[in-house]
Amino acid sequence: MRSLILTLICFTSSLLLGAQELNCTITVNSDQLSQGDLPIFKTLERSLNDFVNKSKWSNRNFKENERVNAQMFITITKYESNRFEGNIQIQSSRPVYNTSYETSVFNYKDNDLTFEYIEFQPLVFNENVYESNLVGVIAYYINIILGMDADTFSLEGGTDHYRMAQQITTQAQGTNYKGWDATENRSRFVLIDDLMSNTYREYRVAMYNYHRKGLDILGDNNSTGKQVIAGTLKLFETMQKRRPNAFLTQTFFDAKSDEIQSIFSDGPKVDIVKLKETLNKVAPYYSSTWNDIKY
Repeated sequence: MRSLILTLICFTSSLLLGAQELNCTITVNSDQLSQGDLPIFKTLERSLNDFVNKSKWSNRNFKENERVNAQMFITITKYESNRFEGNIQIQSSRPVYNTSYETSVFNYKDNDLTFEYIEFQPLVFNENVYESNLVGVIAYYINIILGMDADTFSLEGGTDHYRMAQQITTQAQGTNYKGWDATENRSRFVLIDDLMSNTYREYRVAMYNYHRKGLDILGDNNSTGKQVIAGTLKLFETMQKRRPNAFLTQTFFDAKSDEIQSIFSDGPKVDIVKLKETLNKVAPYYSSTWNDIKY
């Protein structure tokens, strides 16, 4: 009996230690290629899923139900001599307290994905050496995902992950790969630079207030939750005055526009007129969605 108990304890401990930070599904789509049915694309997909979900990305121990849900969709548009070109769509979400609802946290498409890959090549992340653009891009977005997720649970909780993403970006500067240049419009450099900049400090405050103080209490106190969310959205007005059409503002509303429309179209009333004024000011590109807020 004693040996059975020890075995169960060891088994349980191994499960806890094996529970990494992410529950991420990576899909590689090669349908646009004439040679899209080659085995290398499925091998790449399997290798990426193992790499992301079995690697340890922080010092924190995650329980199985705490793993961050995410998806990456890689579309290959060109393949020749082990060189790949395409784009990558990144999505992540987190559960809302006391509900079965998952809220979108990050939803972004990067059109500058280029890398070299040989079938069955090991994928290993070395934070001190930049060896592979494929590994670098994936590791960068993993840290963005984990950083944003942490920011929704504690104020500026994702800083360590953002620092790692910034380190990856600095290492990538010496390469000729697209997407890392500071002069490129909405590049990886710009995204992490903005996240770490005091110029856009309201964004990270908004991420925390919107999720932890707003969404997470909607189930228990719908009226207060909605008031907090409405007030949080006004933080983007301050950012808008300082930096109109900020990259982070669009990133936020790309993930949240439909959700915001749904939240304020049901339940206890808030001042919809003022809310729409704020939303049309800070995210006019979603004006048709804001027009659908009717109560």
